[in-house]
Amino acid sequence: MPLRWNPDLTAADVTPETLFRQRRLLMKGVAAASASAVFSAATEQLLAAAQKEIADVRKGVITLDEAQTPFKDVSTYTNFYELGSGKTTPSANADRLPLDSWQVNIAGAFQQTGTFSMAELLQPHPLEERIYRFRCVEGWSMVIPWIGFPLKDLLQRLQPTKAARFISFETLYDPSQLPGQKEKVLPWPYREALRLDEAMHPLTILAVGMYGRQLPPQNGAPIRLVVPWKYGFKSIKSIVRISAGYEQPQTTWNQLAPDEYGFYANVNPEVDHPRWPQNKERRIGELLRRATLPFNGYGDEVASLYKDMDLHHYF
Repeated sequence: MPLRWNPDLTAADVTPETLFRQRRLLMKGVAAASASAVFSAATEQLLAAAQKEIADVRKGVITLDEAQTPFKDVSTYTNFYELGSGKTTPSANADRLPLDSWQVNIAGAFQQTGTFSMAELLQPHPLEERIYRFRCVEGWSMVIPWIGFPLKDLLQRLQPTKAARFISFETLYDPSQLPGQKEKVLPWPYREALRLDEAMHPLTILAVGMYGRQLPPQNGAPIRLVVPWKYGFKSIKSIVRISAGYEQPQTTWNQLAPDEYGFYANVNPEVDHPRWPQNKERRIGELLRRATLPFNGYGDEVASLYKDMDLHHYF
């Protein structure tokens, strides 16, 4: 029988910067996590509803010879501050994310701009299953079978202009419904960005599902970014805006704590977080820590993007 994961990380291992600095918010998050350790009936119903299968998915596009993290662990141990700062509070509050009539605004240095419904955004793009490693800056990791399509396919359809050097993303901002946004934990709305060549890389995907089913709200429904060689905070959830521009944009965690969260956030075991090392990780479902791989194991595919960069400086 496999060992079940026991969340025994210390505060130094897992506490985000804002919670570390703000004791009141830390205690509130711990209390919320404890309260939601036993899943409520509403949460269980939400997980069941999220199991709606996605048809016509091309299987085996990218796979791993590693055990997949159980769906229940991936869907109930998450970072999604819009739904709460604890690890289990996002799943407990997942019904607060308004998914009806979702739209994504396309703006900036594209030839094609405007506001698209999910159907309009997805219609031309065949869905694929890709099994990726997912590494969090806090020291834990997972293996997740995502369902989505390459971001480059959408960008080619939108036709970036010569002024497009960076692609920016923004998460829904709706504090009337999202409980975490009522707290000043982060500068809302959540923002992330990639260099254009990173966004165009074949490994970078927009995900709409996982484990053969639709994305649960706590995992970034209805559409999120997945960049497997970067720390998890780069893979922004519940996207409502994609824009292109010339100047490197501000991103949420880099803006909040630039000494701890670099703009690039490439998984690099040689560059420690100021408060904990990054050369080891705890795979959810395993007892012992394992060595962290450069670029999260995707170095053969992506290292050439950074061949002329000092990766200790541009972390």
